[in-house]
Amino acid sequence: MLKNLKTIEEMSFKDLNLSENLMKAIDDAGYENPTAVQAKSIPIVLSGKDLLAGAQTGTGKTAAFTLPILHMLSGKDTAEIKDKTYKNDRQERKFSTASALKSKPRCLVLVPTRELAVQVEESVKTYGKYLPLKSTSVFGGMSIVPQIKALRRNVDILVATPGRLLDHAGQKTVDLSGIEILVLDEADRMLDMGFIVDIKKIIALLPKQRQNLLFSATFSERIKSLSEFVLRNPAFVQGEKQNSASELVDQSVHMVSQKLKSHLLSYIIKHHKWEQVLIFTRTKNGANRLADKLAADGISATAIHGNKSQPARIKALNQFKDGSVTALVATDVASRGIDIDRLPYVVNFELPNAAEDYVHRIGRTGRAGVSGKAVSLVDREEMRFLKEIERFIKREIPRVMFDSFVPPANINMAASPDKAVSHRNHNNYDGQFKGRTRTAQGKTPGRQNRFNTGAETDGSEGSKNLFRSKNNSLKPLNSSRFGNPKKQNFSKNYFSKSAKVK
Repeated sequence: MLKNLKTIEEMSFKDLNLSENLMKAIDDAGYENPTAVQAKSIPIVLSGKDLLAGAQTGTGKTAAFTLPILHMLSGKDTAEIKDKTYKNDRQERKFSTASALKSKPRCLVLVPTRELAVQVEESVKTYGKYLPLKSTSVFGGMSIVPQIKALRRNVDILVATPGRLLDHAGQKTVDLSGIEILVLDEADRMLDMGFIVDIKKIIALLPKQRQNLLFSATFSERIKSLSEFVLRNPAFVQGEKQNSASELVDQSVHMVSQKLKSHLLSYIIKHHKWEQVLIFTRTKNGANRLADKLAADGISATAIHGNKSQPARIKALNQFKDGSVTALVATDVASRGIDIDRLPYVVNFELPNAAEDYVHRIGRTGRAGVSGKAVSLVDREEMRFLKEIERFIKREIPRVMFDSFVPPANINMAASPDKAVSHRNHNNYDGQFKGRTRTAQGKTPGRQNRFNTGAETDGSEGSKNLFRSKNNSLKPLNSSRFGNPKKQNFSKNYFSKSAKVK
C-alpha cells in the first residue's frame, strides 16, 4: 500500500480529487502538476480544517485556496442555496426601507491591496468558469457605486480590502453573516499596513462557525498571535522556505552611486534589449521620477503606486502585460498582486529595508518553471541592506561589473573617482566612495530609512504609517485610530482569550 503513495514532486492535479469542471479549467490554463504549497494545502482545505500556510510569492498560493474553495462551494446544492437566499432577501425587502438587496457571500477573501484583490478574483474566475458561482472584488481608490451594483448579484465569493469592506458593511450593502470560509491572504502585509483593527472588526461580523485559512510569507510574533486569534486547531503547511529565493532566479548586484543609477538602468535595458522589466523603488515620487527619466531616454515606461487612481493603475498594469510598455516602475505596496506569467526581469532600483521584501520582489520572476533575472542597483548607503539580505537568504549575491557603461559627461560629480560606477568587487567597494550620496528628497538613505518600513498608505483603506524600531519590530505612530502608542500592544495579550471567537 505504501508503495502506491506519491511524493509531492510526483503528484498531479488529478491526484487531488477535484471536480471535473475544475479539472477542465485547470487543463485550459495549461497546468498539470501542483506546486508544493498547492499539493500540501488543497487536501487540508477540502477536509474542512483550518489552515496556517507559509507561502512566498510565486509559489501558487492563490490557487492553493481558490481551487478547494470552488470545489466545496460548488459541491453543495448551490442553486437551491441561492434561490432560498434570494427569496428570503426579497421577503425582507418588502418590510425594509433599504433600496437594494444585500449580498450574502459564502466565502470572504481579505487582501491588503487593490492589485491583489483584482488578481485573486481573476483566479477565481479562471478556475471557476465552468461552475455556477459568482464572485466580485471591492477595494478603495474608486467609486463605491459600481461595487454596490455588483454586490446585488448574489455573490458567492467576495474578495476585499479591509477598509472598503467595512464601508460596505456600514452602508449595509453586504451581509457577512453567511460566510462559510474566511481567507486572510498575505496576512503579514496586512499587519504591516496597519489593518489589524479593521480585521478584528470584520471578524466580529462573521458567524462563529466557519473555516479559516491564513496565508503569510513570514511568521512574526504578531502573525502567530493573529493566527491564534483567528484559527482553531489549524494544520500547518510550509511551502518554500521563508528565507529562500527561487533557484530559477539569476541574482546579481551592480555597485553604482545614486546619481548614476537611472543612467545605468537605461543603459542596461537598451544594451540587453529588454522588452519587459519590473522595477522597484522605495517611494511614490521616486517611481514617478524614474518613469519620466526612462521615457526621456526613449524607453516606454509608466509608474504604479498608491497615489494613482485605480483606473490608472489597471491601465498601467494592462499596458505592461500586453507589451505596449517596456518598464513598469512600482512601489512595494502597489506591486502586491502583480502576477505576470514569464516575467523575465526584475530590477531593485533601490533595495528594500526589509530582507523579506527582497525575496518577495524577486519572486515576481522565475515562476512556473521559467527562469528569470533579478538585478539590484546598490549605492554605498545601501550596503547595510544588502548585507542583511544576504544573511537572510544565506548566500552572497554576485557583483557584476559593467565596464562598457560610460557615465554622461554632464553629470556633476564633485568627486568623480568616489562617485563613479564601481567596477570592482565588494571587498574593494568601500574605498571607492568617500562622499555621502543624497537622495532626491535631500536626505541620506540611512537617515531616511530609519523610520521607513517601505509600506505606503493606499487610498482610504485603513493604511497607517509605521516606523521600525531598533529591534526591527513595527510600531504604530500615534493616531486616533490606534490611540496612545504606549498602550498599544501587539503581543499575545492583544488578542485576548476573552475576545477570541469561539
